[in-house]
Amino acid sequence: MKTPLLAFNQNGIYCAVADVYIDPWKRVDKAIITHGHADHSRWGNKKYITHHHNIPIMKHRLGDIDVGGKNYGETFTINNVKFSLHPAGHIVGSSQVRVEYKGEVWVCSGDYKTEDDGVSTPFEPIKCHTFITECTFGLPAFKWKSQTEVMSEINNWWKENKTEERTSVLFGYSLGKAQRLLKHLDTDIGEIYTHGAIENMTDVLRLMIDFPSTKLITKETTKKELNGNLVLAPPSAHGSTWIRKMVPFVTASASGWMTFRSARRRRAIDKGFVMSDHCDWDGLLSSIKATKCEKVICTHGYTEIFSKYLREIGYDARTEATQYEGEAADVDQ
Repeated sequence: MKTPLLAFNQNGIYCAVADVYIDPWKRVDKAIITHGHADHSRWGNKKYITHHHNIPIMKHRLGDIDVGGKNYGETFTINNVKFSLHPAGHIVGSSQVRVEYKGEVWVCSGDYKTEDDGVSTPFEPIKCHTFITECTFGLPAFKWKSQTEVMSEINNWWKENKTEERTSVLFGYSLGKAQRLLKHLDTDIGEIYTHGAIENMTDVLRLMIDFPSTKLITKETTKKELNGNLVLAPPSAHGSTWIRKMVPFVTASASGWMTFRSARRRRAIDKGFVMSDHCDWDGLLSSIKATKCEKVICTHGYTEIFSKYLREIGYDARTEATQYEGEAADVDQ
């Protein structure tokens, strides 16, 4: 039986010919990293390879690491295996990894989305024989509105809260979602305040992207200053003592999980906006079709349901267990 070009073992996704891992969840000697979220980019590897724009993100989160940067489309060879990184559209610096050996091509997508968010480099489908895909939102129930429509809803929500003299607290992941929101918030409405985790990460990304100005919330920040303005905070801040100084405030969450009202109720959120940095059902299917692949490996999300559907429409599809979390409803990535 032919050994697969990429295999799943106890450490991660492994290319034995090159002796390199993609997004390993245990410590290895050499790792190619798709993006900077904690479940894909972990501390402890001896050598990292990633996109140039992901390096400052990784160093901010992991500290002093041995990491080399590549451009999109730049080919690098390890033991006769050709690798290259291609835009995933997930967050800043996110990549798909193309792997080629003896005419066989695999693509490991990491996390990805097809809509251009105006912050990250837009997703590009890469032709391959085997495509490794997430399926975080791999159910037909998940269907995203356009970013323009969702941001209009968010800005109108902020306006309404301001007229009622309440602070708008908007929750989003400190890396990716928060900067996407920040980029498209209407600063004519008021000022934007931030939790420290978001402020620090945004400062890292300001080296590459032009964002509106923000104000860090400190012990000296008063309720009067916050009143009518908007606060960007990570999901972990909800229910904390930190948020009490916002009173009177209204909360909202921007997440794909806001598709389900039960998720909003479970987290005691006043308002839910459906916005994800992952593909919806249609985005997953169109992306897979665009690769012209024959085989699909589903790694995290609704893997069984999604792979079953892929088999029904003619793909050689299967699942593999990983330690990736996708867009976890209660985790700040």
